[in-house]
This record gives sequence, C-alpha cells and structure tokens, in this order.
Amino acid sequence: MIGVQDLRKGTTYTEDGQLWRVLEYQHIKTGRGGATIRVKVRNVRSGATLEKTYPSGSRVQDVRLDHAEVQYLYHDGDLYTFMNMETYEQPVLHAEMLGDAVNFLVDNMIADLESYEGEAISIQLPTTVELEIIQTDPGFAGDTATNATKPALVSTGYQVQVPLFVNIGDRVRIDTRTGEYLTRV
Repeated sequence: MIGVQDLRKGTTYTEDGQLWRVLEYQHIKTGRGGATIRVKVRNVRSGATLEKTYPSGSRVQDVRLDHAEVQYLYHDGDLYTFMNMETYEQPVLHAEMLGDAVNFLVDNMIADLESYEGEAISIQLPTTVELEIIQTDPGFAGDTATNATKPALVSTGYQVQVPLFVNIGDRVRIDTRTGEYLTRV
C-alpha cells in the first residue's frame, strides 16, 4: 500500500480491480480543512482518462512493474511491434497505450518495456532522441529581436518548434518527456 501523497507522475497503482497510471498530480490545501490530493489518471488497459480526488492520508495499492529491454521494429496502423532483446518475443502495443511516445519512435530504437503480470502496458523511451527535419520554412536573420522559433516537421511526423537557423536536413535532439527542441546535432 502507498499513501496518495506519495503518488507522482508515472506512478502505477490498482484500485477497484483496474490498473491506473498517474498523468498529473496536485496537492490542494484549503484554509481550515484537511488537504486533498487530486490526480489525473489513465486506465492502462482501456486508455480512459479521469480525475480522481482523495483525502490526504488515503492509501492505494501500488504495483511492481516488470522491465525488459526491447527494440522497436515496426508499426502496422495503430499497432506497434517490439522485440524483447533477451527472449526474442515480439510484444505488440496499441498506440493508445504508448501515448506521446509514438511521436519519437525510430526504427531499431532501444526502449524499456513495462509489463504487469505478463501483460505489456507501456514503454519508457530514452530521455532524448535525434530526428531529422524534413519540412520547415526558411528563417531569415533579423526577423526578430529575441529567441524566435518556427514550426518544423521531423522524420516521425511530429511537429516541433525550432530556432530560425534550423534548416531542412538538419538533425535535432528532442526531449521525449516534453517534446521540446534541445539542440541541433
């Protein structure tokens, strides 16, 4: 059991026979009453998202996830196929289970597969990924006074804001947690 005040983004727990993953966490303290914990959670199996509120001091059943190193192979529609690097099994995950991770998957990428009781539930990507810019508008010096950005499309189809000096064909490093541009490689 884990106290709800210990829930953080990414924590997985069970409640009412369902497996939940915390997306957002908020600690709310009112003037006189006790504190409450409000979390936005996603049902790992169905993909449904809800907000739950717990009084401070409540407890939920935390779960231990199994981790395995996997390699991304390919996708077919909304199904993404990986290969376990030790057993050579090929788990398949639906795009809803992966969430924003689909924007950063490149062929042969190594990731960490999380599973619960033998059921693959999600992957954890490396912190950064290097992708190629395939479409962006040209930027001109003197366009603005400070830190101007422009939209750019990367090889996975994800759109990111980049500085004006980034051009088509450049490789950029993107933070997979936030989806933001970090640097040109």
